[in-house]
Amino acid sequence: MIGLISTGMWLPKGRETSKEISVKSNIPQDIIETKMGIIEKCRAREDEHPSMMAVEAAKRCLKGIDPKTVDAIIWTGSEHKDYPVWSAGIYVQNELELSNAWSVDMSARCSSNVVGLKFAKALIQTDKKINRVLLCGGHRTGDLVNYNDPNARFLYNLSDGGSAMLVGRNEGNPINEASIITDGDFSLDVIIPSGGTRASSSKEHNKFLTVPNVSEMREKLAKKSLNNFLKVIKESAQCSRPEPIDYLSILHMKKSIHLGILEQLELSENDSTYLDHFGHFGAPDQVLSLALAEKENKLKNGDHVVMASAGIGYTWSAISLTWKENCFRGTI
Repeated sequence: MIGLISTGMWLPKGRETSKEISVKSNIPQDIIETKMGIIEKCRAREDEHPSMMAVEAAKRCLKGIDPKTVDAIIWTGSEHKDYPVWSAGIYVQNELELSNAWSVDMSARCSSNVVGLKFAKALIQTDKKINRVLLCGGHRTGDLVNYNDPNARFLYNLSDGGSAMLVGRNEGNPINEASIITDGDFSLDVIIPSGGTRASSSKEHNKFLTVPNVSEMREKLAKKSLNNFLKVIKESAQCSRPEPIDYLSILHMKKSIHLGILEQLELSENDSTYLDHFGHFGAPDQVLSLALAEKENKLKNGDHVVMASAGIGYTWSAISLTWKENCFRGTI
C-alpha cells in the first residue's frame, strides 16, 4: 500500500478582491462573483517567490517528520518560478536539508499534483530504496493575468500559493488508481507569446498568458472538456473501489461548470469545496480543498475521495484515495 501521509499549504496574506478585479477589467463586480466565482483570491508580494512558497508548505507538511526519511522530491510547482531554466526542486531539497533525497522538476500545468501522486506511487512501487516521496511547489500564476485581455477572462481566477504532500510506503491514506487524458489539439491555445525560442527575446516582451484564438478554443472545450473531466473522475473511481465517491477535491473553475460536474456525479455541494475565497492556484487547489474539507469535518474514515484537475495543454486527471485519517498540518 502506498499512501498520502501528510499535506501542507502556504498562503500569502495578500488578497485581490472582486471589486479590484472589476475595476481593472471593467467587468461588473457581480459577474466576477457569480459567474467567475471569485470573491477574492490570494496574491503574493513581489518578494514572495515560488521556491519560498514550496519550502514553507513543505515545512508544514514535514512537521514531526525526520528529514532523512525523505528519499525523493518531485517539484510540482509552476514553471513561472524564481528563474527561467532552473531546477527549483533541488533548491527546495537544499533549503530543507533533505540530504538523503534526490530531486526532479515535473510539470503537467494545473494537473501537476494529481499526476505527481501517480508518479510518486510508481517510484515507491518500483524502487525498494524509495519509501517516502515529497511533492511540493509554489505558484505565482497571478502574475500572468492581464485584466485588459478579454480573450483571457477564464484565467482571471489565477492566484498565488504553495502546497506539499508526503507519500509513503505502508502508511497514510491509501492512494488508489489514477486516470489521465492529454489532448494536444489544445497545446497552442493558451500561451505566453514571447520569451521562448519561437518568439525572440529581442522583441517586445509580453509576460501574460493569452488565448490567440478564443472562439476556436471555446468550441473545442465545449465539445470535450466536461466529458473528459467526467471520464477521468469516473474511471479513477470505478477502477479503485466499487463504492460511490464521497468527496470530490477539484480545482477552482467557473461556478456553473463546478456545479454541473457535481450534478453529473450525483454529488451535493457539500461533497466538494468551492474555492471562491482563494482563486485558482494551479496544482495546489486539491491540497487546499482537502484541508478545508478536514477543517469542516466533511471527511470520515473509509470515505472514497477523488482528486481531479485540468491543466492547459490540455491534461485532464484524477486519482482516487481511501480516507483513513486527517493529514493536513498547519492552519488556513
